[in-house]
Amino acid sequence: MNQNQTGTSILGNAVLRREDDTLLRGQGGYVGNVVLDGAVHAHFVRSTAAHGEILSVDVADARSMPGVVAVYTAADIGLDDRPPPMGFYPSEMARPFLARDRVRFVGEPVAVVLAETPYQAADAAEAIWADIEPLEAVVDLNKALAGDTVLFPELGHNLIWELPSAGAVDFSACEAVIEADIVNSRVAAVSIEPRVAAATFEDGRVTCWASSQGGHNYRDDVARSMGLEQSDVRVHVKDIGGGFGAKGMVSEEEIMVAQLARLTGRPVRWTESRTENLIGHVHGRAQNQRVTMGGTRDGRITSYRLEVLQDCGAYPKWGPFLPEFTRQLACGVYDIPEVEFSAKSVATTTAPLCAYRGAGRPEATAAIERAVDMFAAEIGMDPAEVRRINLIPADAFPFTTRTGTSYDSGEYEAALDAALEAADYASLRAEQQRRREAGDRHQMGIGVATYVEITGFGGSEYGEVRLRPDGTFLAITGSTPIGTGHVTTWAMLVADRLGVPMDQIEVFHGDTDVVPSGDTTGGSRSVQLAGSAMADASEKLVEVARQAAADQLEAAVADIVLEEGTFHVAGTPAVGRSWVDLAGSSDQVLTGVSDFSQTGATFPFGTHIVVAEVDTETGHVSVDRIVAVDDAGTLVNPLLAAGQIHGGLAQGVAQALMEEFRYDDDGNPQTTNLADYSAVSAMEVPSYERTFTQTPSPRNPLGAKGIGESGSIGSTAAVQSAVVDAVSHLGVRHIDMPLTPETVWRAIQSWDPLESTCRHASLSIL
Repeated sequence: MNQNQTGTSILGNAVLRREDDTLLRGQGGYVGNVVLDGAVHAHFVRSTAAHGEILSVDVADARSMPGVVAVYTAADIGLDDRPPPMGFYPSEMARPFLARDRVRFVGEPVAVVLAETPYQAADAAEAIWADIEPLEAVVDLNKALAGDTVLFPELGHNLIWELPSAGAVDFSACEAVIEADIVNSRVAAVSIEPRVAAATFEDGRVTCWASSQGGHNYRDDVARSMGLEQSDVRVHVKDIGGGFGAKGMVSEEEIMVAQLARLTGRPVRWTESRTENLIGHVHGRAQNQRVTMGGTRDGRITSYRLEVLQDCGAYPKWGPFLPEFTRQLACGVYDIPEVEFSAKSVATTTAPLCAYRGAGRPEATAAIERAVDMFAAEIGMDPAEVRRINLIPADAFPFTTRTGTSYDSGEYEAALDAALEAADYASLRAEQQRRREAGDRHQMGIGVATYVEITGFGGSEYGEVRLRPDGTFLAITGSTPIGTGHVTTWAMLVADRLGVPMDQIEVFHGDTDVVPSGDTTGGSRSVQLAGSAMADASEKLVEVARQAAADQLEAAVADIVLEEGTFHVAGTPAVGRSWVDLAGSSDQVLTGVSDFSQTGATFPFGTHIVVAEVDTETGHVSVDRIVAVDDAGTLVNPLLAAGQIHGGLAQGVAQALMEEFRYDDDGNPQTTNLADYSAVSAMEVPSYERTFTQTPSPRNPLGAKGIGESGSIGSTAAVQSAVVDAVSHLGVRHIDMPLTPETVWRAIQSWDPLESTCRHASLSIL
């Protein structure tokens, strides 16, 4: 609670989401519901070739079809190639808005049709013929690195970015060493709402309606690409139907919608299909990893090496940089004396890679947690005990890892103990042993994953709180709600600081003409940055109001206190000024403004335990229990935190068991719809058992850490470990995700009892 006032704080209590009533009644502000009189509809014509030289694009027939307003190719779209988003990426990898000269993945736009109806636009798109001379596709990461076929001939290779080793780790003194190749599979975000955009252009100014995780970044990208000033672009972002990082960067198609409005002088709107979303938008994960871990036979891990080969797709977005986040968390929660990390990011003839829930951090956790399990199996020690032996102790924080990452605070052993107790770990192991001895068809596995995650890194957030003339308050935030409960949380923080009920506070967001600045919502940064900005702005408003109250009460400012929404002289509560009084008597708008940034990132952590059952005859996996102990620092609203963990757990289970976006050797996508790309449902996810611990961060005034991605970080590794554990007595040491029935069955069948080896797993004991 704010030191400026006395009373009972609402913070830390479970408060129902204010947003839900509007959304559940179908009254949300989605782009698809925006009415634009006279709008034309865009339809993008996409390459069906993975890699090839464009000889011609024939649009003549399409232009003459009913309802068609215009057809554009690279020659007449009027936009310069888009440079790579980060300055250290090769400049040769600039991306044309519509493919010119060459296509580099199936789904890359080569033309766009505008028509009076979406159906007319789709029909006309079918009449466009692109003559493409095929070139060899590059899907395999090792082949991409070898560079026999390159995507950008002027660059001469496919290496986009590299993190070289800072020094080799020597494993020669280790008593036990394991080494394994691990695939962290490519996945799609699969948000309920695909990409959708709309725009108008009037009097030299473009107005955009966007389904985006950051309206101001959207504005800046549109302005930059169209050669406009930022003040000439207005972006509206209200409700979005899921993002998960995929909507964190503005896509080429969204920018083209704005440009098409300028070219035609008419409003333009575009909604992509699910297949377009799967093949033409960004994907996540897609790392090939090689882990090496060594240590003593009594469980101490002394040496660890992680080598990463990152798939970036055809054009660089966030993908090439993702290994940096993997590097920062390579050590996980463990105090390992020697750690080595290296990474190479390569281009392939596939859809570009970008941020997806966790973005590089789940990949780090998956690698080290699998390595710990393999190491534990090699030395014959319980995997939970190996973790305990190597955890960073609570009194070591702030702790700098061997890769140079500064962890803010942590109680790792407490989280592990809480999870083991909640799961009744000893009883689970006893039941597992009973089934093994009985030779049951259905074997049980217990997966333990102790994780740490990085959140709130970089940037700042805008917050403003105004006292309205009627005594209510307007809270303006630069952050973009993406289904995470921003409106409720910010109202709680403001109410706490001002000493007023939540229903007196309106939270406003999503209009770049009204909100001066804002950053992209991602990296689980919202509460610690935007929330701190909102709290700080509220406190500044209190200071302004205290001065006004002091003037009216003819008292010194230092003697004025705020108690239950009323300012009065300390010790004389009978005479005071309420917020309503100040609103009615002041000739100026009382406002508090903040632009908050924090020093250093924060590091939430936890332990997830998964109990899974494997049918050894079919390979079918069922997840029976999920025990989640998570620590995101000080919780503003435990109910919202629980919701975030719930969603993350579902996505973690999904990647572990079923999700994988696949290409064949020729670069053709194999999972282009939700019949072929398996998304998770309630059938695959049990009710979970949840516990929170709270270890405050010293790096922001709320003591908060991020929570939005934590669920997906620990659960993925825990599910994978549980499945492998269920069949480890059959000789299986590792199975790559996704753990489909076929994959698990093949791993079981690969066990050769005569040779005491499992041919399926790429694992060696050195």
